[in-house]
Amino acid sequence: MDEQVDGFVFVTHEDAGLAQSEPGYLGEIDNFLDSIADDLWPVNKKIHDNPELGYEEFIAHETLTKFMASRPGWKVTPSAYGMATAWVAVFDSGKKGPVVSFNVEMDALDGIGHACGHNLIATASVAGGLATAEMMKQHGLGGKVVMFGTPAEEGGGGKIKLLEAGAYRDHNVDVNLISHPGVVNDTAIMRTAAYTAFKVEYFGREAHAAASPWLGINALDALITAYNALSVLRQQNMPGDVIQGNISSGGVRPNVIHAYTAGNFVARANTQERLKELKKKVDACFEAGATATGATLKMTFVQSYADHVPNRILGHSYRKYFNALSPPQPIPGNDDMDEIGGRTMASTDQGDISYAMPSLNAGFAIPPGPGGNGPHNPEFAEAAGTRVAFDRCLRVGKALAGTAVDILTEDGLLAEVKKEWEKDVERN
Repeated sequence: MDEQVDGFVFVTHEDAGLAQSEPGYLGEIDNFLDSIADDLWPVNKKIHDNPELGYEEFIAHETLTKFMASRPGWKVTPSAYGMATAWVAVFDSGKKGPVVSFNVEMDALDGIGHACGHNLIATASVAGGLATAEMMKQHGLGGKVVMFGTPAEEGGGGKIKLLEAGAYRDHNVDVNLISHPGVVNDTAIMRTAAYTAFKVEYFGREAHAAASPWLGINALDALITAYNALSVLRQQNMPGDVIQGNISSGGVRPNVIHAYTAGNFVARANTQERLKELKKKVDACFEAGATATGATLKMTFVQSYADHVPNRILGHSYRKYFNALSPPQPIPGNDDMDEIGGRTMASTDQGDISYAMPSLNAGFAIPPGPGGNGPHNPEFAEAAGTRVAFDRCLRVGKALAGTAVDILTEDGLLAEVKKEWEKDVERN
């Protein structure tokens, strides 16, 4: 805050960073997206009101691909790279230049709809890509814009499958941009947790639980022993270590020694290296359950996500545009403060993108429901469908477009972004 002392006004470094003049292209980006807001709103609403699970986003896929195909200059490929609900849309200027890309998420959560706000993520990315292409047309800018429809972020790893299929490589992508809604801080520098998910099964032997229990091997005892061991382990966890799980099969009936039990578990940590260390300790808890009971343990890998490594250079550009759009709470001008506010123990396959290329994953706040709940709560699903949430995501789309246009127009900026990214990845 500005402070007046003896007639002098002292301005902090952070406030000085917020007081810069309006960035170039912002007025045109702002006007363009305002002019098509009524076209984007039905797209956003259709996705929100028809929640679909990962790799089953057929309504979202059809809605988005039809909409993009209706925009002049865009070439759309539906059902891309062997996935029914993945898609690619390309705007090519025909001139040499950087390739900026936007990831478009679509999937919802089982039973609670769009409680992670992926309809808003999709809309912000589509808005950002369209506005970038419009600036390229109006100003004759070289380069290319690519949108990737990315299925199954909620545990299915759609972006990882696109990476493995060569989607980003095929289009020579230089940087990738995305955003995520919440109820706390707007942020340009978001760090997420590394994550691994796995299934645990114990195999025992049935016996009559009252007449001859000594003849059985109790698989439920094995799983409960492991579950309790995990609870004890948490006391020694480092800050940033997270262990989660649920029992999916707990036996058949109480008078039979349980021959089979199963559960789904997740471990998270700040970095992939720390996650490896935590996973060793977690595995030992499950092995202890088997040793204590004589049950046979089977562990099956399900999915893993890397931590998201934010690019501060991209963050600077995004913050510049976002703060110039008069948000309710500007993003702090200090990178360290911004990163503290943007740290989350949630995980995303955008993390894997950030190890393959420079990535921006901007966080933005929408008004919560009456209970103040954030993502993965039914209240948040309702909040994500409001017009005010849509307006907030359009502001994000404008700032994403500004960031992309900076990459296309500022000499040396892309090289600086890539240099910073190489250092960050090596450091991690």
